Amino acid sequence: MICEDQSEQVEFLSDPAVFADGTRDVARATTHASELFIGEERVFKLKRAAQYPFLDYSDKDKRLKNCEAEVALNRRTAPDLYLGVKPITRGDDGKLHLGEPGEVVDWVIEMKRFDEDTLFDKLAARGKLDRNLMERLADKIATFHAAAEARQDGGGRTGIALIIESNHKAFLENAPGFLDMERVSELTDHCLALVADLAELLESRRMRGCVRSCHGDMHLRNIFLEDGEPVLFDCIEFNEQFSTIDVLYDLAFLLMDLDYRGLKTLATVTMNRYMDITGSSWGLATLPLFLSVRAGIRSFVACAAAKSVDDETFKQDQAEQARIYLDMALNYLDAPEPRLIAVGGLSGSGKSRMARDLAQHIGAAPGARVVRSDVLRKRIAGKHPLDKLGPEFYTPEMSEQTYQAVFDEARAVLATGHSVVADCVFSKPHERDAIKAVAEDMAVPFDGFWLSASPDIMEARVTKREKNASDADARVVRMQLDYDLGHIDWHQIDSSGTRQETDEQALKILDI
Repeated sequence: MICEDQSEQVEFLSDPAVFADGTRDVARATTHASELFIGEERVFKLKRAAQYPFLDYSDKDKRLKNCEAEVALNRRTAPDLYLGVKPITRGDDGKLHLGEPGEVVDWVIEMKRFDEDTLFDKLAARGKLDRNLMERLADKIATFHAAAEARQDGGGRTGIALIIESNHKAFLENAPGFLDMERVSELTDHCLALVADLAELLESRRMRGCVRSCHGDMHLRNIFLEDGEPVLFDCIEFNEQFSTIDVLYDLAFLLMDLDYRGLKTLATVTMNRYMDITGSSWGLATLPLFLSVRAGIRSFVACAAAKSVDDETFKQDQAEQARIYLDMALNYLDAPEPRLIAVGGLSGSGKSRMARDLAQHIGAAPGARVVRSDVLRKRIAGKHPLDKLGPEFYTPEMSEQTYQAVFDEARAVLATGHSVVADCVFSKPHERDAIKAVAEDMAVPFDGFWLSASPDIMEARVTKREKNASDADARVVRMQLDYDLGHIDWHQIDSSGTRQETDEQALKILDI
């Protein structure tokens, strides 16, 4: 509910003269919590005098506190965007002024304006998001989570259960007439049952520092590009229950948003890069639950939007969105049994590219964990996946250690109920036998693929590579061509053709 008339402040901030930067027209944007006034170079954000069960901006002192918190928290990821907090004052002339002495009437956040065409939801709509961009974003998120304050007073079993129960109350209030309420109850019951099943893991993650002061609202509309790099902004400051959460629950909003927009490949890429950087695959069992809860929230929010307007077209559109999100929430909980797929081949055969493409089709959402030897070798060396390694990291001893790391991680991921695509050269028979033995030990189905292409094609591919974890070049390809591969009893695929042709061969074999 709105607790105070702010029409005078709104009229004041709508005046281009307030911006003092050549602004001629002030654009406006309104949310349930804020009014934004967009000038030529700056943006002023006025918190609405609103009070909801989850948010209280009902008086100017509370708005000041939340303005200051918003600036401080968002400067963790967007230090150049948030310029500070300014008072709206009433001068001796009885008029409103910005940042001048006088009686304080209200407070605004001052922000630098950015190019809204670089918002990630708009880039997604134009087909401009790609693997490299999403991997850079995953790097940023991993770095942010590592630096965020660890908390033990939120998250865990109790934290996620409270969110699920709160969601159900919101469904009961907003969903009747729009959704099948039996399916809503099914969602709540299934989620709470899964919380009970995962209680030990959820609590272990809380005690081990995986619950942190997170972003809390990490979807594509809250990310933009600055100088070509992703920037997270507009985190939640008004309710710590929404932001003091498991880091994977924070990430899950982004993954679910990508999936909703039909970008499951990029969701899989983002998840895998985050796992590559953080080494947090041991928590993957929580992801179906976290994804489901995020989709559930979107579902009842869409119901609330439909309920709040009389426009029949908008109402029907929001109701359809609510149904889609509810379907997603239920589907996330119906995860298939895990399986292990190994993709081998000499450098340049396209194995890593195919492993990445296959992952989205395999196992629980958003797709299989791709366990790549090139990445694990870098992790063992304490390096980023794109850092180059010297010859000392390619000795037989280092390669043996790397393959053992692949086997260990594959086994650990399968134990979480998540599927694995193992991406290695697998040139030696005992390496191929060892990865198959992992599947046998874990009692999961196994398929091995061996990719091959002509030497010229493989050399051309490795020569053209950019931003790739592999350090192999044409010289390495020529050296590998002399390997004694032994008998290969895996599915053999000629990868000389197009990406689609290669993938179709594998998917047909997997009956997907």
